[in-house]
Amino acid sequence: MSSRSGTPRAGAGSLLVAVVLLSACSGSSGAPTYDGQHPSSSPAQDAEHPATSASSDEAARAAPAALRKGERTDLLRIPGGPYQPAAPDGGFDDYRCFLLDPGLTEDVFVTGSDVLPGNPAVVHHAILFAVSPDGVAAAEAHDAATPGQGWTCFGGAALPAAGGSAAAGLNSAPWLAAWAPGGGETVFRSRTGKRLAAGSHIVLQMHYNLREGTTPDETAVRLRLMPGTADLRALETMLLVAPVELPCAGEEAGRLCDRSQSVLDLVGRFGEQAGRTVSGLQLAATTLPTPVRVRRGDVLRVTCTHDAVLRSMVPELSEEEPRYVTWGEGTSDEMCLGIVLYTRD
Repeated sequence: MSSRSGTPRAGAGSLLVAVVLLSACSGSSGAPTYDGQHPSSSPAQDAEHPATSASSDEAARAAPAALRKGERTDLLRIPGGPYQPAAPDGGFDDYRCFLLDPGLTEDVFVTGSDVLPGNPAVVHHAILFAVSPDGVAAAEAHDAATPGQGWTCFGGAALPAAGGSAAAGLNSAPWLAAWAPGGGETVFRSRTGKRLAAGSHIVLQMHYNLREGTTPDETAVRLRLMPGTADLRALETMLLVAPVELPCAGEEAGRLCDRSQSVLDLVGRFGEQAGRTVSGLQLAATTLPTPVRVRRGDVLRVTCTHDAVLRSMVPELSEEEPRYVTWGEGTSDEMCLGIVLYTRD
């Protein structure tokens, strides 16, 4: 069954875009990923910024790509040491956000990133969000008011709203990077980067799948940075989300095969926002080999195809009762999300 988004149209001017379809079950080899082209050749990783491993498992990963002229790396870790995942409401999914301070005293471009999972067995995926300088105080207050390390954050960074509609948040999302198992380092194509203003912080959103255990995690993030004065084009991010409506397979039956009951169960696991997301997506009604130019009036669509029969073949879900699957945050739910990285003319 396929799920398709609405038809966002490009605004004034034109954009150069590269579309990525986010999959939490990536089959990539873990080698560095280049957005558009390989970085220009340069000496091997310099001694000032050696590759740093978050765990012994990193030895099996591909080595970081060589630094380009003007690039440096910055390693950020979960504050407070190892985090002990714990799912709220007796579930199997823990979404936890951590506020990272890169100590930026001047504007920079983020030109690449690598998420280094400390406990690969339980790390389902990770997303990095930028926090602008004027939002840092509220983020710090939210962090301080929440017991333990970080805070629960199903659906996004879960920080106090900075104004604007949900649609505006999709059209200009503060995403810096996304990672899932099998993925490796991401390096943006030459002459582009995500701009961060001096004083900006970063939220690391971690999704832990507790069906695979509850042992501690100490994930780290390695960022590639260049000075804000570098001659780079600023990358922006747009999210294209589509509804997921996946009824039980023909041979399945049960209470949660009723869509209303399934949505109520979703709300019970992840809160009222989860139900609003499912409803809102109904209204919204593959990496490109090379970027394409989008002009006023052009339409972007994202389509995902699901097979309900395959669900029963996943060992971790074999004990769960059949259910009508909608968009949801858990490993037993589904998502359909296209990430558009673009520069403006």
